[in-house]
Amino acid sequence: MDRSIAIFWFRRDLRLDDNIGLQQALSSTHPVLPVFIYDTDILNRLNSRYDRRVDYIQQALTSMHRQLQTHHAGLKTYYGKPIEIFSEITAQLSVAAVYCNRDYEPEAIQRDRTIKEYLAAKGIAFYEFKDQVIFERSEIAKNDGTPYTVYTPYSRAWKATLRPAHYAPVSTPRNNFVQTRQKEIHTLETIGFQPTDIWFRTPELDAAVIDEYDRYRDFPAMDHSTHLGMALRFGTISIRRCAAFALQHNDTWLNALIWREFFMQILYHFPHVVGHSFKPEYDRIEWRNDETEFRRWCAGETGYPLVDAGMHQLNRTGFMPNRVRMVVASFLCKHLLVDWRWGEAYFADKLNDYDLAVNNGNWQWAAGSGCDAAPYFRIFNPTVQAQKFDKALQYINTWIPDFETRLVLPIVEHRFARERALRVYSQALSLQ
Repeated sequence: MDRSIAIFWFRRDLRLDDNIGLQQALSSTHPVLPVFIYDTDILNRLNSRYDRRVDYIQQALTSMHRQLQTHHAGLKTYYGKPIEIFSEITAQLSVAAVYCNRDYEPEAIQRDRTIKEYLAAKGIAFYEFKDQVIFERSEIAKNDGTPYTVYTPYSRAWKATLRPAHYAPVSTPRNNFVQTRQKEIHTLETIGFQPTDIWFRTPELDAAVIDEYDRYRDFPAMDHSTHLGMALRFGTISIRRCAAFALQHNDTWLNALIWREFFMQILYHFPHVVGHSFKPEYDRIEWRNDETEFRRWCAGETGYPLVDAGMHQLNRTGFMPNRVRMVVASFLCKHLLVDWRWGEAYFADKLNDYDLAVNNGNWQWAAGSGCDAAPYFRIFNPTVQAQKFDKALQYINTWIPDFETRLVLPIVEHRFARERALRVYSQALSLQ
């Protein structure tokens, strides 16, 4: 009698419902052991042991573990390098196959290739599935098969290709897990992290917010964000569920979901964007990279209230509304002529919903070096942006309570900074 098991490896899909890879594993002939690996290659790069993202993951895993226990099953967590963990697992258990959902980041692709080769040498199958996106890799491509590099035609093709089957939920059986008395999973303390102020709860789609998303999303004081960034990043909500809801409720939010997939396929097809401009000629820009000015930007001490309020919110909470993200990113790249990679790294450290593809894509959009049809001379005026989107100063006063009495002079005059940026960009792009 074959007593082999299948492993389902959770990564960016921390839910039991509507999970394609998990559904495929549970539909196999082998009982399934669900596992999660606290990857030390990732954790050791984090700058602080107080990290809301790690706390969120641990709470989501705890929630899944408790659900599994009602089926006399449980989640098995590990801490270490994935290749070493799989060596340990395969030495201890008779594993027939490993299932997971596909990841599109360069390091993750290499990680999975290494694991697949290791397992193949032991005669163990490795199956991966599309789950975190509606369309992946080259499913949305030009007529000649090449990837889209501009959002608008990509989004048109995305919508034209979409069928109900693409966002239909998958039913996940609960009757084929390995039966176990597994009681405990890793706590934050056992992996060297501290509890934070983050609170995991099962993500919900709020029609009251999403129905008005197009009207109010640009007004930060109204807080009309869906606050689903972390849920989408870590897969505690299904993209299919989100897409179906967006189709019913708000096309602008659907476009935001498509932007997410657009940046993911850009990262997949053009991995050089990690560390380099999508448009190579933008790597010729002579950034000023004044460290003092960069620190003032990080601390929210630029003297531009909307920029500073956004940075204060980010530093305190790990969140910033999208409109404000655009303004503060543009300010760093254009007003201060600080390399977009500095800002990208700072956001990567601070954002609760940090996602490599989206963060990189948006920073390159702000710098003008990425996949954007708009020319480089789009430079946000932070004062005008505040007048348009925070006229009553509600958002600014929330995050800078002493705004009226602050004695922080503007770090640079807008017109001067704009002309300087135009000159520096123009000189770099005119070089042959």
